[in-house]
Amino acid sequence: MNHFRMMAVVGILAATVLPAAAAEISGAGATFPYPIYAKWADAYKKQTGVGLNYQSIGSGGGIKQIEARTVIFGASDAPLTGDVLEKNGLVQFPMVMGGIVPVVNLSGIKPGELVIDGPTLAKIYLGDITKWNDPALRKLNPHVKLPSQAIAVVHRSDGSGTTFNFAYYLSQVSPKWKSQVGYNTSVEWPVGIGAKGNEGVSNNSAQTKGSIGYVEYAYALQNKLTYMKMVNKAGNVVAPTSAAFQAAAANADWNSVPGYGVILANQPGAESWPMTAATFILIPRQPRDIAAATAALKFFAWAYAHGAKMAESLDYVPMPKKVVGEIEAMWSKEIKDGSGKPLHVTAR
Repeated sequence: MNHFRMMAVVGILAATVLPAAAAEISGAGATFPYPIYAKWADAYKKQTGVGLNYQSIGSGGGIKQIEARTVIFGASDAPLTGDVLEKNGLVQFPMVMGGIVPVVNLSGIKPGELVIDGPTLAKIYLGDITKWNDPALRKLNPHVKLPSQAIAVVHRSDGSGTTFNFAYYLSQVSPKWKSQVGYNTSVEWPVGIGAKGNEGVSNNSAQTKGSIGYVEYAYALQNKLTYMKMVNKAGNVVAPTSAAFQAAAANADWNSVPGYGVILANQPGAESWPMTAATFILIPRQPRDIAAATAALKFFAWAYAHGAKMAESLDYVPMPKKVVGEIEAMWSKEIKDGSGKPLHVTAR
């Protein structure tokens, strides 16, 4: 990618002009965690002089780049299976959690005023519900005057972990979605217009009257988008909040899947947000650039130790301390240099 090479050159030039600054850590992938990675990177550079050059290109792109070893780490919201991790010599661990929210562009409707459930959301994305005043939507929103406007469906066009988690959730609540579309980082969308990244879906939703889209909650807040409340697995109407995302993650058994690859969609619990997701880091077991991989692990350790309040300020959910301890112990066992020596990490 020319843009990626240009960014790398800029980083090298910056390092030569400013000899006090350490080399940058390069990463690429998921757009879902970009707002918090950017916030952490800014704080970390001020504290340590070490920069993070993170390309927000989508989970599919991040997986390709780490498999090709063109970056120090990849980032994906779609966890890789144990077989794929083994085949590509990668280690995977969750960095932070957040929520995916449906967003709409309807005049006179405020954030959180509309309610939707999973089966109705699936019908909209299948093209079975095409108008905002459809009986299913009216039943869920008896006190809202819904227009007879056509629904403009917006979805991701790139390989996306947000799509993986969104489609996974729809597969859990709609047999038709499961059999006709299924879930992956890219799916064959029955209807709608595509946009690149959480950024693209946010912009498209904001500009298209009558639209519905799905984005990570931080993007909805930052772009002042009108998010919907949802009916969760317990049948309760819940708003997207840190507490609701935390409730969905509370019962997660992180050790039940290789690479901590737990999917948090449609979790039980009275308060659980139904489209909660973790976002994962992918790093080689035996990195080519030992110094850069060590610097990346130091950054992740710092973010775990000192980044919780920043994460919460953007309505992400930090990983539980017990899980962080297990992850850092795993680094020492699994990530090694060519001679088999672990890349030891200590949080600063």
